[in-house]
Amino acid sequence: MNKPVNEPVNKPMKKQGVQGFSLIELLVVLVILALLGGIVGPRVMKHVGGAKSDTARVQIEDLAAALDIYSLETGGYPTSSQGLEALVAAPSGVSNWNGPYLRKPKVPLDPWGNAYHYQAPGDHGDFDLSSLGADNSAGGEKDDRDLVSWE
Repeated sequence: MNKPVNEPVNKPMKKQGVQGFSLIELLVVLVILALLGGIVGPRVMKHVGGAKSDTARVQIEDLAAALDIYSLETGGYPTSSQGLEALVAAPSGVSNWNGPYLRKPKVPLDPWGNAYHYQAPGDHGDFDLSSLGADNSAGGEKDDRDLVSWE
C-alpha cells in the first residue's frame, strides 16, 4: 500500500450538499430579532429609570450619614455656603475635622449628572439634601420627581 509520489498528503475533501444561509433566511432572522427588541426594549428601559431613582435615594442616605458623622465630630453641620464639599475637604474655621467623610475624594453627582442640593439649616430639619430628578427642576413625576432626605 504505497502512496503515489505525486498525490498531496493533506488532500482537501470536497463538501457536498453544504450551503450558506440565503438572503431570505438572514432577513427572516433580522426581522425576528427586531420584533423581540421592540417588545423587550421598552420593558428594560422602564426599569432603568427606577434604578436611577433608587441610586439617588441610596446616595442621599449615604451623604446624610456622612453629614451626621461630620456634625458629631465638628459640633454642627456644614453651612449652606460650605456645602457638601466640607465632607471631603476641611472648611476654614472648623475645628476637629477628621475627614474626609466620603470614600471618594469628591462629592458624587446624582445619577443624572447634577449636583445634590444642600441647605443648612434646612426647612425640614438640621439640613435639607435633595436631587431634583432627571429634569433638575422642582416637582415632577416618575424620573423627574424630587428625591429628598426628609421623607
